[in-house]
Amino acid sequence: MKDIQKLVVAISSRALFDLEESHRVFETEGVDAYCRYQIERENEVLKPGVAFPLVEKLLQLNTLGQQREQVEVVLLSRNSADTGLRVFNSIQHHDLKITRAAFSAGQSPYRYVESFNAHLFLSTDPGDVRSALDQGYAAATILPSNVGMNIGINADRQLRIAFDGDAVLFSDAAERVYKTEGLDAFSNSERKAANEPLPGGPFKDVLAALHNIQSGFPPEESPIRTALFTARAAPAHERVIRTLRAWKIRIDEAVFLGGLDKGAFLRTFGADIFFDDQQGHCESARRHVPTGHVPHGVANEG
Repeated sequence: MKDIQKLVVAISSRALFDLEESHRVFETEGVDAYCRYQIERENEVLKPGVAFPLVEKLLQLNTLGQQREQVEVVLLSRNSADTGLRVFNSIQHHDLKITRAAFSAGQSPYRYVESFNAHLFLSTDPGDVRSALDQGYAAATILPSNVGMNIGINADRQLRIAFDGDAVLFSDAAERVYKTEGLDAFSNSERKAANEPLPGGPFKDVLAALHNIQSGFPPEESPIRTALFTARAAPAHERVIRTLRAWKIRIDEAVFLGGLDKGAFLRTFGADIFFDDQQGHCESARRHVPTGHVPHGVANEG
């Protein structure tokens, strides 16, 4: 498990800011036109992107009077230092306390996740995300969504993060049984293994880091609320509960949906971000809350 003295989140510039017009210039007119476009507009402030409200709330955790820094956000960008000046100008305009960055000038910036000791990497580039996951780091592709822009779907100051279970918080071992042998075999297997903790998945350390921050506050005053939204139902629920108990990691809410659509439930929770490994679940969720696809496990093979 990584050091959890503080939660370190690495984020791409396109996840943090709305760079779609800039990206269109790059795709249609090439690198040189893109560079001119950004330099000519480097004093024009970028609008918030899908993950901007999440980053605001993460950084607000450092203003709660604790003795140490709770969270650090690091920028990882395919921009060059030259074209990235507009990004940093926008960071300063929005008063985001982001001071560390890597500008990779067209190369994949995920390589710096390890060097910054990040627990989580958020990007709009699925290739970068897959590469980070393959190297053992929690990562998610931030999907396009107009939900929660600027103020967040959950407009109060509490940070609310929701996770899927199998292949996200937990390994995909149980999900493999379901995919290959069916629901009955999955239910029987989970019933028999109810007292055996599930192996950790790519986001176990992220949940542990959030739990570590929560432990500094009385439960009723916590600035963070976490939730598990899983397609599991009874009797497969028991192993999940016992696993979290064995990990000694707190989760505030657990919703066992038994196959129901997750979107409306996530909106009820007011998630600032939801992480799921299955593209279909993500497509539903992103209509209600900001969503990150975790391309990990059996559902994403082939």
